[in-house]
Amino acid sequence: MLKLMYITNRPDVARIAESAGVDRIFVDMEFIGKDERQKGLDTVKSHHTVQDVAAIRASVTKAEVLVRVNPIHDALPDYMSSGDEIDAVIEAGADILMLPYFKTVEEVRTFVHLVNGRARTMLLLETPEAAKRVDEILTVPGIDEIHIGLNDLSLGYGLPFMFQLLEDGTVEGLCRKFCKADILYGFGGIAAPGGGELPAEYIIREHYRLGSGCVILSRSFCDTAKVTDLDAIRDTFNRGVAEIRAVERECEGQSEDFFADNRRELCRRVQLISERIAAGK
Repeated sequence: MLKLMYITNRPDVARIAESAGVDRIFVDMEFIGKDERQKGLDTVKSHHTVQDVAAIRASVTKAEVLVRVNPIHDALPDYMSSGDEIDAVIEAGADILMLPYFKTVEEVRTFVHLVNGRARTMLLLETPEAAKRVDEILTVPGIDEIHIGLNDLSLGYGLPFMFQLLEDGTVEGLCRKFCKADILYGFGGIAAPGGGELPAEYIIREHYRLGSGCVILSRSFCDTAKVTDLDAIRDTFNRGVAEIRAVERECEGQSEDFFADNRRELCRRVQLISERIAAGK
């Protein structure tokens, strides 16, 4: 079963997510450079804090606390250095630390060194530079997991639609390398199955085919800026997680032909969406 990850700094929502079966509560502290590279895009920019990490740690009992820190950086006039940030996050109770937007092997080595075995390490591979150097990156000791960030990686390649990286084989090629290196991996995010031009069930089946172990529940899975009633949020999580697990159970024992057919349909839909976006429609 996929480890499901949901971004929030709200203890009440975290408890609801955990109760519904979400495996990891994702506190997102990344802000350095993010506004600039995602300028004009409707993306999530959370800018959570160390205090949020501590609050989420205190609010959950079964779910792991995953924290996305900032890219490797020196101290800023109004913000601490990577070393101080990582120390603070671990002290606040993080189980897993995620390094975003790295481009070099040295950044990865620095991250692993700063964590120093005090928490699990997860790399968020989301730059073409990192993808190009992935073989060398995978030789760095101390990497526990890798997640492919489809949004920024697709921007880096100049693609109009993030799921083109599934259609063009980029994700599959990276996953095969991660699997060979015996490192846990996942990619992208999903909404609840059923709706939209590219329903989540097609993506979930690709996760299963590629041996993926985790996925982020996207903002569209449950947008708490729009759904504010806690009972409605609870219903959304309970229903959505159950639907995802049902798709996963459907995948068990299926033939290669089943997954090949799913991939063909996924690629067809991705191509149509990409063409529409490129045409400005």
